[in-house]
Amino acid sequence: MHRKGHDRALVSAAAKRRAPAKHEGRAHGHEHGHGHGHGHGHGHGISADADRRYLTAALILLMAYMAGEVVVGLAARSLALLSDAGHMLTDSASIVFALVAMRLSVRPPRGGFTFGLKRAEILSAQLNGATLLVLAGLFCYEAIRRLVTPPEVEGGLVLITALAGIGVNLAATWLLSRADRTSLNVEGAYQHIVNDLFAFIATALSGLVVLLTGFVRADAVATLIVAALMLRAGYGLIRDTGRIFLQAAPTGLVPAEVGARLAGEPGVAEVHDLHVWELTSGYASLSAHVLVRREGDPVAVRRRLQDLIVRSYGITHTTLQLDPVPDGGVAGGGCVDTRHCADPHGPHYLSPRG
Repeated sequence: MHRKGHDRALVSAAAKRRAPAKHEGRAHGHEHGHGHGHGHGHGHGISADADRRYLTAALILLMAYMAGEVVVGLAARSLALLSDAGHMLTDSASIVFALVAMRLSVRPPRGGFTFGLKRAEILSAQLNGATLLVLAGLFCYEAIRRLVTPPEVEGGLVLITALAGIGVNLAATWLLSRADRTSLNVEGAYQHIVNDLFAFIATALSGLVVLLTGFVRADAVATLIVAALMLRAGYGLIRDTGRIFLQAAPTGLVPAEVGARLAGEPGVAEVHDLHVWELTSGYASLSAHVLVRREGDPVAVRRRLQDLIVRSYGITHTTLQLDPVPDGGVAGGGCVDTRHCADPHGPHYLSPRG
């Protein structure tokens, strides 16, 4: 390879998740190896078809109850019930988005979409989070208005409907808990339904208070609790999807640690242009430029680095560009090859072996 006169070789490699065998790329001209493993499936063995069945069953359950809750909420003049119905609408929407995203994400790459449509689930999750924030703002406004001028509320109807809602949400939570929660969409829908369960508990308590004491402002207080839960869930989704859209490293992974460990491997002189990001939830990718010592074997170095990345960080979609250390060794400023990157991205990680 490099010792036979080629000035630069781009070596791309990946390993299948939970399958340790390495795949050698086919040589092309100046030896570009392309072997990308996509290991971001269902970690606990649940099929995509099973996921769709669980989500569809939960969607039917929620939609049927939501329609009844709107009717009862209007009859009882209960904003707490109507806000619960609004929350259930967003829960249902998140499940619909998840189902659509599941269909889109499995489409193979074609044309300009070189990664396919795997980020469809991130788009749907972010839309769901934005909807939660908007609804929470509307409910906060109306709840404050009702605290000032409270209307009459039928406490008995509110209590009965909320108790039924607790049962429905327990069933929906059980269904979604059996799906693959490593997906940001599925996990988001699951968390929404859990929050909705808490909201129904608050609504049931407000109905009981109104029924026993006649304190009708309890309905508005319960609405504020529901809105707070929606704000929390919406913010979490916006935050998590925003990290993915901004190409941030996966939560809990420190790129500086990865770079230092790669640079510390035998045969490596320097690692730079290190990028770690998530294409979609649970699908991390890594690329880096690695300078190899002239006495080292680039293929052996690549294999060691690839195995380290998969074994230690679970990243199976990697692209490593390997080049020999240029004549003259380490240049000024701690960079082995100042000519390579006119605009280097990130720090340079030098080998502790010097």
